[in-house]
Amino acid sequence: MTRIALFVRSRRFVWGIAIVLIMGASLAARSAHTESTATAADTGTSWKSDVLKVEALGAKTGAEALNAEVTRSKVAKAKAATSSISNGAASVGSGPAAAQLPPSDQTAFVLRQRIIGQVNPKSIVASTTGLVTAQNMYSHTISIFLPDGKLKGTVDDSVDLSRFGIAGHPGISRGAPVEAAFTRDAKHVYVSNYSMFGKNFGPEGLDTCSPATAPDKSFLYRIDATTLKIDQVIPVGAVPKFVAVSPDDSTVLVTDWCSWTLSVVNVKSARLVAAIPLGGAYPRGIAISQDSRTAFVAALGSNRIVKVDLASKTVSTFAQTGDGPREILISPNGQYLYVTNSKSGTVSKVDAANGKVRITVATGDTPLSMAISSDGLALYIVNYQSSTVSKLRTSDLSQLARMATDSHPIGIAYEPTTGSVWVASDGGGILVFQDRKPPAL
Repeated sequence: MTRIALFVRSRRFVWGIAIVLIMGASLAARSAHTESTATAADTGTSWKSDVLKVEALGAKTGAEALNAEVTRSKVAKAKAATSSISNGAASVGSGPAAAQLPPSDQTAFVLRQRIIGQVNPKSIVASTTGLVTAQNMYSHTISIFLPDGKLKGTVDDSVDLSRFGIAGHPGISRGAPVEAAFTRDAKHVYVSNYSMFGKNFGPEGLDTCSPATAPDKSFLYRIDATTLKIDQVIPVGAVPKFVAVSPDDSTVLVTDWCSWTLSVVNVKSARLVAAIPLGGAYPRGIAISQDSRTAFVAALGSNRIVKVDLASKTVSTFAQTGDGPREILISPNGQYLYVTNSKSGTVSKVDAANGKVRITVATGDTPLSMAISSDGLALYIVNYQSSTVSKLRTSDLSQLARMATDSHPIGIAYEPTTGSVWVASDGGGILVFQDRKPPAL
């Protein structure tokens, strides 16, 4: 009897523990469900709030189709996230570039850091994954930075051209990196060399030149973004300047400052397949249409933007924006072109369908390079002689901010994973501005 009583008491004790555990698990499940529901409700409230904010903004500023397109995209993403949480599924991002930033026309523009040392860049560019390269023409290097401003590595521009199948220049040759462009997959970056130095190269490139007086042709480097090694060297025209990669990653375009041509490079074959005469002096900036069929080129020696049909190689005047057009960008939705007119001191917004100039505004003395935010709502322009950077709203080109920079800013890039703007100055050094937080109330 004693043993049976002990057994009964033991069994009751075990059952008691089991009941407590079951009740605890049930309460935990309810708590988790409540938390999940609350999170989903918060997310839903957030995207609905964003809709109301953007609708109010549209009523206030007359925001254009681009704003609406960006809004729809953000709302769709927010709804998808809400649905995912409601269904109990985890939301999975696709790396740093997937970070959601507030609308760039509603953020504060503040200085984050200054980078000095072995940098004297002529240009600066950023990839979709956050790498930033500075082209140091005078020190014959390319500096590659991480999004936080730390130096990842330095690429020397010295090459043995014979290793790339290029004869006539034995020994080591050096370049002069001036501009660059990443492929859309961010695996490679193409760099133009203002001049080449080494055996059997002619006089150094000049800023004042013509096809009749042009120095030797130069080369385009391709750098592997992982190994930081030059893995291709491709002949282009004389004094190559701007570089652009087509949206489909099939073609690289280079403006040849002294040849007055547009070099067309086939990515797959790594060969120059065409040199298209542009009919005017000093071609500079390039923008490529979303379908990769059309290029728009700024002819700095005039007031013209020319349109190039890349299939037929035909060239025509597309727009007249101002004196000395230098940089040209295309909006993310392909509807508009933005142009810096360096000699006029202005920036123009152009209809990409018909070349009509919609708006032209003054920004500062000698606006040169330009960048656009990922959402297409803000432009950033460096004013060389004013030593300032201007932030403009793309819808109406109204000025949102203007900040002092180091002397003679010449290059600018928008880094999309952190919402930062990198400004390179001709005298050396890089300023990094943060542009991702709403202004303090």
